Amino acid sequence: MVTSVPHRDGPVRQDHRVPWSPQAWGQALYLAGGIPAQLAALVVVLVPWWWLRHENGRHPWPLVPLGLVVVFFAVTLLTGIHRHRLRATAGVLIPAQPAIPHRLSVRGVVAAARSQATWRQLGYHLLAAPALAVAALIVCGVWLVGILYAFVYAYAWTLPAGNLLRRDQSASLARHFTPISHFPIDLYLTVGGIALLAAAPWLTAAVGTLDARAARALLGPSRAEELEHRVERLAETRAGVVDAADAERRRLERDLHDGTQQRLVSLAMRLGMARAGHPDAAQAQQIIAEAHEEAKAALLELRQLVRGLHPAVLEDRGLDAALSGVAARLPIPVRLTVDVPRRPSPTVEAVAYFVVSEGLTNIAKHAQASQAEVFVQRASDRLHIIVSDDGVGGADPARGTGLAGLAKRAASVDGTFEIASPPGGPTLLTVDLPCTR
Repeated sequence: MVTSVPHRDGPVRQDHRVPWSPQAWGQALYLAGGIPAQLAALVVVLVPWWWLRHENGRHPWPLVPLGLVVVFFAVTLLTGIHRHRLRATAGVLIPAQPAIPHRLSVRGVVAAARSQATWRQLGYHLLAAPALAVAALIVCGVWLVGILYAFVYAYAWTLPAGNLLRRDQSASLARHFTPISHFPIDLYLTVGGIALLAAAPWLTAAVGTLDARAARALLGPSRAEELEHRVERLAETRAGVVDAADAERRRLERDLHDGTQQRLVSLAMRLGMARAGHPDAAQAQQIIAEAHEEAKAALLELRQLVRGLHPAVLEDRGLDAALSGVAARLPIPVRLTVDVPRRPSPTVEAVAYFVVSEGLTNIAKHAQASQAEVFVQRASDRLHIIVSDDGVGGADPARGTGLAGLAKRAASVDGTFEIASPPGGPTLLTVDLPCTR
C-alpha cells in the first residue's frame, strides 16, 4: 500500500505575529524555558559569593575568580547546552567549535586560554546570555501583564471593594484625573492589556532573533574559522563525490557487462547462427521468437538502468510521483508521505531520489523487513528525508550495502546523513539536505 500526500502549488502563509497564534505562545514558552540556561554561568559566579556574604556578613571576593575558573572549564558543556536548546526550540543549527585535544592538560588549558573562540563563548555566557535572560523576562512580563489587564473585566467583580481594579472605582479619582474619570479604571487597563498582547508576539520574535544571532556570532566559529572549515569540508566532499562517481561508473559497467551486454551478445549469436545455417521456416520462427525475447529483456534492463540514474518522471513531475513509482515496485508494503510545497533544485532533487531509491533497495535486499516507511518534507530551506523499516537492523556504512555512497551523496550538497540500526531493528535513516543551492 502506497500513500502519497498531494503536491501543493505553493506554500501556505501563516501569520505568527498575533496573540492567539500557537507559534507565538510556543516561542514565548521557549524563551522562558531558556532563562535558566542563560543565567547558569552568572549563577555559578555570583551565587556562592552572595550566599556567603549573606551568611557571614563579609565579602568573600576570592569566590568570584573561583567561579570564573569553573565557568572557564565548563564552557564547552555550557555551549553544548545552548546549541542543543536553540536547535530544539528555534531550529537554529550552530556549528560546533573545533575540539581542543587534551583540554584538561596544561597544554590544553593554555591552548583554550589563547583561543578566541573560548573568549567569545565566555562573553556569551557571562554577558550576552544574562542580558538576553533579562529581555526574556521582560517579554514574559509583557505577556502576563497583557493577559492580566486584557481580561480585567472578567474578574474585577471578585476584587475587594477598595481595590482600584474593581468596577466603577474611578469616581474617587475624579478630583485628580478629571478627563478620565468618566470611565472606570478597568476599562483603560483592558485597552492597555490588549495593546500589550498585540505587541507581545513582536517582542517575542525580536528577542528570539537576537538570541539566535548572538549565539551564532559568539558560540559558533568565526568567519575565518568557518571558511577554513568549509574549505576542508569541500575538499572532503569533493573526494567523496569523486569516489561515488567512480563507484557508480563501475556499477554501470558491471551491470552493462553482466546483463545487457550478455543478452545482446546472445541475440547476435542466435541471429548469426540462423543466418549461416539456412534454417527452415519452423526453426527460423523459433529463432526469431527467442531473439525477440532477448531483445525485450535487454530493453527492460536498459530501462531499469536509466530509471536508476535519473528517471524522466522525476524531472517532469517531481519527487512525489517519482518516489511513488519506486515504492510501488518494492516487494514489501511501503507507506510514502511526500510534503514538498516547492520543488528544490534539480541537483538536490536527484540526491533525494537516489537516497530514497537506494535506501528502499537496501531494505528489500538486506533488512528482511515486512514493511517500510518513507517521509519526505520540505521545511523552510531544508529537505528532510526519513526512511525506516521493521527489519533485523545491523546496517553499518562501513560494511557497504550502499550506505557509504548515500553519505557521500548527501555530503556532496552539504547535507547530513545519519543512520540508527541496532541489532534486531528497527532501522532509521535520516538525511537532511539544503534547498538554497
